[in-house]
Amino acid sequence: MAKEKTYFFCQECGYESAKWLGKCPNCGNWNTFAEELAPQKAKNTKAAHLPSVPAKKLTEIDFSEDNRIDTGIAELNRVLGGGLVHGELVLLAGDPGIGKSTLTLQLVATVKLSQTIMYISGEESVGQIKMRAERLGIDKSELLLLCENDMNVITNEIKRYQPKLIILDSIQTVYLPEITSAPGSVSQLRECTNKVMQWAKGWGIATILVGHVTKDGAVAGPRVLEHMVDAVLFFEGERHYQHRVLRSLKNRFGSTNEIGIFEMAEKGLEEVKNPSEAFLSERPLDTAGTIVVPCMEGSRPLLIEVQALVTPSFFGQPRRMTTGCDFNRVTMLMAVLEKRLGLQLSNQDAYVNIVGGLRVDEPAIDLAIAAAIASSFRERAVYRDVVVLGEIGLTGELRQVNHLQRRLSEAEKMGFAKAIVPAGNLPKNHQLAIEIITAKNISEALSFILEG
Repeated sequence: MAKEKTYFFCQECGYESAKWLGKCPNCGNWNTFAEELAPQKAKNTKAAHLPSVPAKKLTEIDFSEDNRIDTGIAELNRVLGGGLVHGELVLLAGDPGIGKSTLTLQLVATVKLSQTIMYISGEESVGQIKMRAERLGIDKSELLLLCENDMNVITNEIKRYQPKLIILDSIQTVYLPEITSAPGSVSQLRECTNKVMQWAKGWGIATILVGHVTKDGAVAGPRVLEHMVDAVLFFEGERHYQHRVLRSLKNRFGSTNEIGIFEMAEKGLEEVKNPSEAFLSERPLDTAGTIVVPCMEGSRPLLIEVQALVTPSFFGQPRRMTTGCDFNRVTMLMAVLEKRLGLQLSNQDAYVNIVGGLRVDEPAIDLAIAAAIASSFRERAVYRDVVVLGEIGLTGELRQVNHLQRRLSEAEKMGFAKAIVPAGNLPKNHQLAIEIITAKNISEALSFILEG
């Protein structure tokens, strides 16, 4: 009996090799190669015929923002760039239980589309989906439910009903019988996603694929799905927090800087109209180690609370832990505080947290992190009506940040009276009532923040 052919692939980047490798030559990760059967097409099988799109001149193509499909969910429209596009292929990923299926089912109920909508599930039965729909108060006559894993059967049903919106939950559970490997393998994912892409582009169907994530939080696939789709949306947040953040990692029809903020309630996901107020609602006042910073997420300014706890270490190696911000950045800021201000932090445990389950990566929060650490170390509370922002360099200087006017406007709207900004960042001809205090370096900024 002939031995079946196998090959090895990197589970991180999808690189294929004829033999096992300890280190991937493409992405550089170690011990990521897995063995898989080589794909073999079965005999006497015919794939469903999909229409080809003829070539067109650029001037003959008619596309405008009016061609978008309004999802009926403002936060989702923001992340998508204004709504779904006919023929767009969207990948929605997130941790298990975060609310992906809830979001897609609510989308079905609110989308401004009178044509047929098909919800395809490879994980749940029709009864389970019906129960969730009743719990969410969804009653949509245009909705068709299909529970199927065979991609050829799914294709025939799509060809039969010709829907204008398809939701496939999830892409890792469907398979093509012509491919001998198991569902969820790289070969199956590549071929199934290619088939779905033919639906979307050939028939002009807006399609949303729900995808799983790996234990490291990356989109499972590995990266082959992200390259084939038009948009990658990541639904993130802690399961024990009520807030959820929808973030765009890739978008061919809009910006990748926008985020949508939701709140998990009894009857599904609710949009958060005023995120700054929601994130600051439980902020402790007159307490050391907490400060507010206006950050930018796309075109939206948000006020977030940064907390720090610095305490003497009883071990040889002090602990450093961060939640919601970059660990290496916090370590660098602590080194700047120690070198430029003389704070003895080398024997202190330090914990930094962005409140609310958000993750912020922009350098404008440097001053807030440094101020929270210094406040906790010196046991001095920061003034309750002040916000700070600025990037910190290795020499301790404060560097400019973008969109300062919009950040300060949001802070003023939330009742803050003072703002500490880099000296070279003073807005011109501003008409804000908030008092602006400039600082050239971290020493000047902290002298006001902690000592007035």
